[in-house]
Amino acid sequence: MRVALFVPAPFSTVSGGYLYDRAIVAGLRERGHVVDVLELAGRHPLADTEALASARNAWAGLPADAVPVIDGLCLPSFAPLADDLAARHSVGLIHHPTALETGHDSATRTALRETERALMPRLARAIVTSAPTGKRLTEEFGVAAPRVAVVVPGTAPAPRSTGSGGPGCAILAVGVIMPRKGHDVLMRALAGLADLDWTLTIAGAPRDPVHAHSLSALAEELGIARRVRFAGEVVDTALDALWQHADVFALATYYEGYGMAIAEALKRGLPVATTNGGAAGDLVTADCGIVVAPGDHAALARAMRRVIFDTALRADMAEAAWHVGARLPDWPAQCDAFAAALPA
Repeated sequence: MRVALFVPAPFSTVSGGYLYDRAIVAGLRERGHVVDVLELAGRHPLADTEALASARNAWAGLPADAVPVIDGLCLPSFAPLADDLAARHSVGLIHHPTALETGHDSATRTALRETERALMPRLARAIVTSAPTGKRLTEEFGVAAPRVAVVVPGTAPAPRSTGSGGPGCAILAVGVIMPRKGHDVLMRALAGLADLDWTLTIAGAPRDPVHAHSLSALAEELGIARRVRFAGEVVDTALDALWQHADVFALATYYEGYGMAIAEALKRGLPVATTNGGAAGDLVTADCGIVVAPGDHAALARAMRRVIFDTALRADMAEAAWHVGARLPDWPAQCDAFAAALPA
């Protein structure tokens, strides 16, 4: 099989969606499939002139025997090619509809929703990374249920986190710096727990520089700047070290198509504090973490208080998280599932 994967440039971006895409590409190639990665220039998902031209040019060079797979982040760039997508039995790789991205104004959300509702039903298959995302595609974006395939991310083997060793509780948040990740909500929650001994490290690339600046200013405003570290984009051994020495993972996200960082936290045996935004809380059981509504910093503070204060409870939650993480699917199985979901 030959696959042509269309993604926004650069493909080296560190984010959950691209980590998924790169793992699938590597897995398909290991199985003998030919995979061409076509990086599209321009602005995504709200496509500008450069993005539209890049999509058109890449499509014109598409090999006749290739199955087109379009990452949902750049799908709006193919709006003028809707008929071509249908004719080529194209596949959408939908981590979550871009219209659901927090931080867009209402006009942008409306424009993206209209574009995605026009394009998604034309796809031969929509591969989604969670059942809740698939449900939204059928209910809100007009995709017929038989055309939806759920292929959740795999989780790589990882050593169990040993924790900070105290004193206090080392909290780790991993996620790009953008409004949807809710880092501001997490900081407001922790500011209400100033009587407890905690530190917070936020690891993530500043995709939205204005928002990143506002987070730094918020830390000062809340009086917690000395407790909060913005680590920026962290990879490889440096990221492993953060995972290894964390006591709790927290992500106050507004919406996740799956939540790969949450899965990795469980794989490493870390208690998780998150929300029920999209599929974010689906993996978190009552004995290994806490789940609250998105945007509710007061509820998050109440839920996190005992986890931070009670070291015995935290140890029990870590043990439960380790067992939940051990049951998560691995990448080889999910690459097989992805290949099986592609049109013959």
